[in-house]
Amino acid sequence: MSVSEPRRASAASAAEAIATDRKRKVVNDHEVTGAGEITLRQSILPVSLVTVLFFMWGFAYGLLDVLNAHFQVALNISQGMSGGLQAAYFGAYFIGPLTYSGWIVRRFGYRWAFITGLCLYGVGALMFWPSGLKRSFGGFCGSMFIVGSGLSTLETAANPFIATCGPPRYSEIRLTLAQSFQAVGTVVAPVLASYVIFKNVDDTSLTSVQWVYLGIAIFVFLLAVVFFFAPIPEVTDADMANQAELSAADTDFEDKPLGKQYTLFYGVIAQFCYVGAQVAYAGYFINFVSWVRPGTTHATGANLLAGAQGCFAIGRFMASGLLKFTKPRLVLMGFISGVVLFASLAMGLQGNGAVASIFLVLFFESCIFPLIFTLSLRGLGRHSKRGASFIVAAVSGGALFPPVLGAVADALGGNTQHAFFIPLIGFVIAWTFPLYLNLFKRKSLDAWTDKVKVGIETKSDEEKDISEKEPAEFIEKV
Repeated sequence: MSVSEPRRASAASAAEAIATDRKRKVVNDHEVTGAGEITLRQSILPVSLVTVLFFMWGFAYGLLDVLNAHFQVALNISQGMSGGLQAAYFGAYFIGPLTYSGWIVRRFGYRWAFITGLCLYGVGALMFWPSGLKRSFGGFCGSMFIVGSGLSTLETAANPFIATCGPPRYSEIRLTLAQSFQAVGTVVAPVLASYVIFKNVDDTSLTSVQWVYLGIAIFVFLLAVVFFFAPIPEVTDADMANQAELSAADTDFEDKPLGKQYTLFYGVIAQFCYVGAQVAYAGYFINFVSWVRPGTTHATGANLLAGAQGCFAIGRFMASGLLKFTKPRLVLMGFISGVVLFASLAMGLQGNGAVASIFLVLFFESCIFPLIFTLSLRGLGRHSKRGASFIVAAVSGGALFPPVLGAVADALGGNTQHAFFIPLIGFVIAWTFPLYLNLFKRKSLDAWTDKVKVGIETKSDEEKDISEKEPAEFIEKV
């Protein structure tokens, strides 16, 4: 009986944390609110709401890849210059999470970080209209930087929120499943671009782009209002420290200074290289297909990109199911090994063989980001929010790799296929991270998914008494 009492108390405090969160003006990260022990049932609504945000930035990212190819024609710019869109978008990720985005999360909490991010996203989307009127590529890059600032703020809050809102043993499953809807957004965007935005439109026209981003702006402003009234629990650093201490007997947790969290910083490096390589692949997908299959139009390339992003989405949903039965460190090792293998084949094959290889690269890319994120956060305790900011800042790798790949492709006479050795280097560096986890961290990582009971609902004493009795006695009692 003594064990069940604290379980009921913690569940009550978690419910109270959800109910009273909207009254907070400033968040005290040194206060234990009880939100660190939220149960699976209590986490469903807030996690579902935040999952909508994953779809939104998946949609923005999917449009970015199509705009890259469209602007090369509409604005008569080179492959290297078009990489400026990715540089602007992902450059915001280098600045935001380590400065204003991270500060907003720690000072005002997840709710206001979501609202701020959505408002920035909306302002950036509105700026596409004057940029289109002036046909200014610099204006589009500036607008994309503001969009990236909003999305980096959302991601600085949403990724750690999903990872920590609920029982810690399901952290990898929650984030991978939520990010599956981000992958759905990346599929919808190029399909919409191919069949609606750029269909029967002059290749030099930018009017459709302007109207699409105006619609996005209106939607995200309305979504910001929804998040103002939504029940969003605030998981503080003190909650995460308490959660880690409750799990210490199983996970060998030690409270170390941030500077000695070596697994975190290794994960940051791996994430930087992986995201840079992933963005380079998606950004120059259409150029790659046009090179290995001469005569492929941009419309056909956009359709193929949608198909490849569909493989990406399917891979995430499959990985989410696989995580229920397989250790996260093993899933990460297997998927990133598949990426390295097929990225190597894509550089040597021609025609449909090369296209099939790049499809499989995107399939195996699917779960790498959320698994690097959650496995790097394991056991950070009171450093969880700052650690998450570092990992999200690593998304800025997307600002480095695409322009370099574009410049190399221009230097090789437009040979995008041979230039793909640039992202291959990033994939190989990222591959060393799960190798390290499987060799040196498997015991502590496995304990989080196998042994930790924080947030897991247990039967009440009365239910236990009933379940222990014989069926006949149970019937007689009823």
